[in-house]
Amino acid sequence: MLFSLIIPVYNRPDEVDELLESLSQTDYNEIFEIVIVEDGSTIRCQDVAQKYGDKLDISYYYKENSGPGDSRNYGMKKARGDYFIIFDSDCIIPKNYLSEVDTALKQNYVDCFGGPDKALDSFSDIQKAINFAMTSFLTTGGIRGGSEKIDKFQPRSFNMGLSRKAFEASKGFGNIHPGEDPDLSIRLWNLGFETKLFPKAFVYHKRRIDWDKFSVQVNKFGKARPILNSWYPKYNKITFFFPTFFLIGFILAIVLLIFNLDLLLKFYFGYFLVLFLVSTYQNKSLKIGYLSLIAVWKQFYGYGRGFLESFIKIIILKQKPQEAFPELFFKL
Repeated sequence: MLFSLIIPVYNRPDEVDELLESLSQTDYNEIFEIVIVEDGSTIRCQDVAQKYGDKLDISYYYKENSGPGDSRNYGMKKARGDYFIIFDSDCIIPKNYLSEVDTALKQNYVDCFGGPDKALDSFSDIQKAINFAMTSFLTTGGIRGGSEKIDKFQPRSFNMGLSRKAFEASKGFGNIHPGEDPDLSIRLWNLGFETKLFPKAFVYHKRRIDWDKFSVQVNKFGKARPILNSWYPKYNKITFFFPTFFLIGFILAIVLLIFNLDLLLKFYFGYFLVLFLVSTYQNKSLKIGYLSLIAVWKQFYGYGRGFLESFIKIIILKQKPQEAFPELFFKL
């Protein structure tokens, strides 16, 4: 089986350099190819790709900007492989990653898989705090950390595998972003394909974001979910509402405090204390434990507010998603 590694990139040559360097250290002994798709970048990574030309089988393509989903589709159309593995440019790949995927596919083949993400010691404190928020079992990020049901997993496109057969049947990613990966997973299920979590196939995901960018990102995640729920009501879950419930509950806790009722606020205090202790222990840093509180709050607040706004516009008012939230859709 020939793996084709698909990497869309936009103005991130330094990240591509780190990613390719990590892939050059792989312990996988079979042939694989790398397809880099430059999505309309003004700062290109072609020289970086050429730098690794004697170590890796790399194809480089430049196209006009049309978003990550369309760029992944473009790369898969150009690729030679039987099985595509999709990475974001801000990932660093463990040397045993491809070997783990190869073993997992031979033991229990599936047409689409996803893997978790972790943080390297070299990541910044804010990156580690955001990684905790996005992967911890104590937050909605538990699904990214590997706790979601293994046999009904919605792979995330920073670490995702897709067979050529599944790609051709589904036509790949749609033009919503974010949300293009769960959209693809659900369409694959409806076509009769299975998805699976490969817990050992993790990547180190840097998440190239500061606090403001993180807030914008999770807010868009929240906006995208009711749109997906309206498209695929069969797969709606009560857990998707949790961040909004969390936000409303916190406001209620503040209101109740006016009437000297502090039990609900104590619950929130206890929850954040647990977050602080767990993150501090896992990261061996009081500072990261504190920053994790900021990250989790921004995660719940941003997602919950975005979800509520989208729920009202899409589910209650029946607005068209492309008109209600044009920023979530690329024009192809």
